[in-house]
Amino acid sequence: MEECIFCKIVKGDIPSKKVYEDDMVLGFEDINPAAPVHVLVIPKNHIKSLNEVSDEDSKIISHIFSVSKEIAKKLNISESGYRIVMNCGEDGGQEVPHIHFHIIGGRNLSWPPG
Repeated sequence: MEECIFCKIVKGDIPSKKVYEDDMVLGFEDINPAAPVHVLVIPKNHIKSLNEVSDEDSKIISHIFSVSKEIAKKLNISESGYRIVMNCGEDGGQEVPHIHFHIIGGRNLSWPPG
């Protein structure tokens, strides 16, 4: 998708502060962080939302969780704790129509959020 901001980040058309990259996914700092650590992990191929994840995409989704664990360790939040959030659809708070997972940590995260 040419107009997708995350696809443009993957292609390098828009700069980002990368914290992780491999052939399947990209992890980068959120430009509007909700906590001291706030990283987005996205698949490099465009998947609009959780509603569009296919059986073939399950390997990528699984990989995102493995990568998220690595990122949390690298950013020193794995021991103290962190949250992984994925929003789906407009009412679910998804602002960018490209599936993405938020790794949020670095402070106590109260529940419910908000």
